[in-house]
Amino acid sequence: MTDEQIVDGCIKKNAIAQKYLYDKFSRKMMGVCLRYCDSEQEAEDVLQNGFITVFGNLESYKGTGSFEGWIRKIMVNTALTNIRKNKKFKQNIALDSVEFMIPATNHTGDNFAAQDLLKIIQQLPTGSRTVFNLYAIEGYSHNEIAEMLNISEGTSKSQYSRARAYLQKVIPSDR
Repeated sequence: MTDEQIVDGCIKKNAIAQKYLYDKFSRKMMGVCLRYCDSEQEAEDVLQNGFITVFGNLESYKGTGSFEGWIRKIMVNTALTNIRKNKKFKQNIALDSVEFMIPATNHTGDNFAAQDLLKIIQQLPTGSRTVFNLYAIEGYSHNEIAEMLNISEGTSKSQYSRARAYLQKVIPSDR
């Protein structure tokens, strides 16, 4: 099935197309949600809410650009809404105060996997984790992040800088 066929089928409330869309994108989008959430359960909730939004807004998808990118943007926005709703966005948390929460690991070479990185990113304070994900992974500018999170551009830059410095300290450099 092409993305266009999936969209058309879902708009027509075709259960097979809806299942196909979910099966095709849910695993990758769960990875997106996990980067913004504290737990797998929270990420599952965000994923479900994100797909509800996807299905509810398929008619607004214009067919221009990547369909996966359109879904990813919805998932990121759903995760940000979750953060705003359920957590106070902490603008200036020193990473030293959460260092004890991240277990010392002896990752070397090939043993260090994406899953290890995800666990470390999930341990970052909400503000630093959110800015890191938006800037380093999603590719938003600090100006865009500031607008999205209602913070200053300087706060976005400092949160990113703290997260990056801490990750460089924790992640093995012998790669």
